[in-house]
Amino acid sequence: MDIKSKKYWLIAAITFIVLFLMNYLGNDQADRLERALMTAAAGVVGLTIGMWFVFRNSKDDTYHDFD
Repeated sequence: MDIKSKKYWLIAAITFIVLFLMNYLGNDQADRLERALMTAAAGVVGLTIGMWFVFRNSKDDTYHDFD
């Protein structure tokens, strides 16, 4: 999946919304908005890095032996 596609941005938006709501609704502290925004943004950044890594290695046909 290319990180420039509409499908990826849809998945990233869904990930952001789910992480934001889980953290915002489940937190009772005073800074729950900031924590929820930072957690959701970090989740989307992690998803982007992971998808970039997978997409970069999907074009590589060589076998990597890690032993």
